[in-house]
Amino acid sequence: MTRIACVGIAVLDRIWYLDDLPKEGGKYVANNYTEVGGGPAATAAVAAAKLGAKVDFIGRVGDDDTGTRLLSELESLGVSTRFTRVVQEARSSQSAVLVDTAGERIIANYPSSDLPEAADWLNAIDFSQWDVVLADVRWHDGAKRAFTLARQYGVTTVLDADVTPQDIADLIALSDHAAFSAPGLRRLTKEESAAVALKKAQTLTNGHVYVTQGSEGCFWLQNGQLCHQPSFAVNVVDTTGAGDVFHGALALGLAWSKPVGEAVRFASAVAALKCTRPGGRAGIPDHDQTRSFLSLFV
Repeated sequence: MTRIACVGIAVLDRIWYLDDLPKEGGKYVANNYTEVGGGPAATAAVAAAKLGAKVDFIGRVGDDDTGTRLLSELESLGVSTRFTRVVQEARSSQSAVLVDTAGERIIANYPSSDLPEAADWLNAIDFSQWDVVLADVRWHDGAKRAFTLARQYGVTTVLDADVTPQDIADLIALSDHAAFSAPGLRRLTKEESAAVALKKAQTLTNGHVYVTQGSEGCFWLQNGQLCHQPSFAVNVVDTTGAGDVFHGALALGLAWSKPVGEAVRFASAVAALKCTRPGGRAGIPDHDQTRSFLSLFV
């Protein structure tokens, strides 16, 4: 069985569903509300597990009720948390998510300052056991340490290169595959054009670079040429977690040795199907559902 490690943050998403996203201060009434586990690496882990991989989530949570809920949910969804560190007397990370009727969202994340950044404890983990190691940029030290250890064993590394206050150039250099969000790529390169921005990002790594652009699909460079996978047309209910799910599915596709274009198409389909249901995880399809969906577009 394919084995994947996902390194980064786990977050409790508190999601409010509104008719429209707020454009000014005031009071608003939600149509619905839910709470579900989130976080880039954690949700990527759920996606990879749902698609058939054996997955470990490696991160940090507090010993509060939120941390207990996060780990319990991951385990119930088939993700092992045996390497996750529970920090005593610490608060876990949380996010407030506002979603409109078109599925667009605003996210305000609280990255708990109680959770220590130090990642030296990852040295005790045998990273040779995985086929792919995926990391988000929200726990910078953890991603850097995990990628360094993985590369010592020739394990493929995949970076979820989203927006973060820190300079992620060192993480990109350690990545075999750096998949950017559009805001993340703009912040790094200061370029608006996907083609120009990707070529600038490519100078930081010997690996592949990609950018996901929502309804515009995914762009990546292959042999210096710009490639494009259009998005799949679905009835969008909620885009929360779509990028995270894309990364988890991309990591699995690469672990299966799919050519890059096929891995991107597979990941795009998985992310599209996720968007058809509310929440960041409820709509994640399994492998058979994804294969059936892709068969409609042959």
